[in-house]
Amino acid sequence: MQTIRKEEVIHYKYIIISTFLKRNVLIHVFLPKDYPGIKNMPLLLINDGQNMEEVGLEKILHGLFQTKEINPICCVAIEAGADRKREYGVAGVPDYLGFGNKAGFYVSFIMQELLPFLQETYPEITFTQKSFAGFSLGGLSALDIVWHYPEVFKIAGVFSGSLWWRSMDAKDIKYNDDQHRIMHNQIRKGKHYPGTKFFFQCGNMDETQDRNNNGIIDSIDDTQDLIRDLESKGYDKNKDIFYYEMPDGRHDMASWGKAFPVFLKWGFS
Repeated sequence: MQTIRKEEVIHYKYIIISTFLKRNVLIHVFLPKDYPGIKNMPLLLINDGQNMEEVGLEKILHGLFQTKEINPICCVAIEAGADRKREYGVAGVPDYLGFGNKAGFYVSFIMQELLPFLQETYPEITFTQKSFAGFSLGGLSALDIVWHYPEVFKIAGVFSGSLWWRSMDAKDIKYNDDQHRIMHNQIRKGKHYPGTKFFFQCGNMDETQDRNNNGIIDSIDDTQDLIRDLESKGYDKNKDIFYYEMPDGRHDMASWGKAFPVFLKWGFS
């Protein structure tokens, strides 16, 4: 364990030897400086923990803790491994190229190794609410886990999520959005889970692809379509879903870092 203290935030680093992923997983735990005196706080897991310096998570938390714009929260950022494209995705449903084929093992790591490790390491904290956030493919992974474990996770934070993730190449003449976008199908097959909430961020400069030639880039189209699928399951667009579109947002950590405080204040204030 390594400890770093920066004013309002304490940053711990741990290594978990994962049986499921067959690798060492480095995690970063960010806590408010006075957490020993705080017995109850929410837990937020974040994919792609190796990019937290670029996102500026420590600075973001420091500012929000200092101004008390959010309640005390424990953030745990999980570093991805060399098999990121195989560990992230939709569990049990690889994409048409075979990526995401280890997503089930990643889910097992989260549920059976990471969460028990955190509870054992911080027995003095009662995690009152668990949430999961991620960027791009990590956002798809976070959404998939929240969707399939609503009894555990209550909020999904999806930043420029890879919601295009599909079971057939979009260039194939048989490709159809309604049939081959994997996460959309997962939503349609599921049901309404009261209390679950969703945050989606997109940037107008995320990409240039527009496969249906409607003048809207695919990342926005895919996100808005998925929001409609959630609404069809009974989720209220005004109460359960927050959509944040950034006019100058790009598909990069700098843009997601600008959006992250919006997510934290929406979900944890």
